[in-house]
Amino acid sequence: MRLDVQPWGETMAELVIAARAAESAGAGVVWAPELHRNAFTTAAALAAGTGQPQDQNQHRIGIGTGIALAFARSPMLTALAAADLDELSAGRFRLGLGTGVARLNQDWHGAEFERPAPRLRDTVAIIRAVLAGADPIVHEGVRSIRVRGWRRPYPPAREHLPIYLAGVGPAMVTLAGEIADGWIAHELCPPTELRDRIRPALLTGRARAALSGPAAAAPPGPVSAVLPGFDVVAAACCSVDADPAVARRRAANVVGFYASVRSYAGMFEAAGFGETCATATEALRSGRPADSLGYLIPDAMVDAYTIAGTPDQCLARLTEYHGLADAIKLSPPSYGLPPGEVRSAQNRLLDLVGSV
Repeated sequence: MRLDVQPWGETMAELVIAARAAESAGAGVVWAPELHRNAFTTAAALAAGTGQPQDQNQHRIGIGTGIALAFARSPMLTALAAADLDELSAGRFRLGLGTGVARLNQDWHGAEFERPAPRLRDTVAIIRAVLAGADPIVHEGVRSIRVRGWRRPYPPAREHLPIYLAGVGPAMVTLAGEIADGWIAHELCPPTELRDRIRPALLTGRARAALSGPAAAAPPGPVSAVLPGFDVVAAACCSVDADPAVARRRAANVVGFYASVRSYAGMFEAAGFGETCATATEALRSGRPADSLGYLIPDAMVDAYTIAGTPDQCLARLTEYHGLADAIKLSPPSYGLPPGEVRSAQNRLLDLVGSV
């Protein structure tokens, strides 16, 4: 199973240094999220700062957006950014897209969000049409494009640029299986979720893809051990420390943050953590910062939704994903922690990746 990393940096320069360390440790892909930084700008920095191994035996790490917002930009601009990044990285780029939630799209970006699944389907179709370089480019749907007399004059870095979709609900996960080259998990996605809910939806999507035509080309990298021609990328906050109590404390704020978000209440209730979720929501309403609610989260809940503990304990937890995912995107705990502590946690995470 491939170990990917979502690196952290207080500055962009530090972020690139962390990506280089991930590359030296043998990580498969470094992923750039989109919240406090622009995913494409970050991916460009990661692409420029990696891929130059010191010796011929050192591999070149992949670069991905994990994820870029699919609706906050036009599909054409997204396609052009992806093509540029694939060229900049010499064919190492993977375009990861996600919808975000309604409030983020509408209130933060002034973007339409109605019918998100058809909107995302159209977005991917338009991106692929632009990347193919056809003239004209015409697509009619929830999102449309009509371009005539335009053709990108530069040769692509490679014939097929892989597109990954993030999804939580069954409709989005199924759509990823049907039209994408890979699926990217939410940060809180334990192995039981992969087995019981995600895999069946992906299988449904792959079956639909098989009925509609030839399956999409597999992305570069290891042959999938889970679904042929498709890359399943799990994700987890990974907190490593010689003292498991310290590791759990660092990871607890991540769970506390999501426990206070109404969209995840059903997931926590189904797992028996509904009361904790309600308490976290009340604490948020009373004025507590969303990234400081870890003190409310019991160890059992941290263990259920993160990988936290000693190096040996974390390595054992990673084995639970075998056969369920082709890769796992690991991120250090950062919610509500001072930069020095995040830095220390990231160093331990990279040591773990290098030990595998």
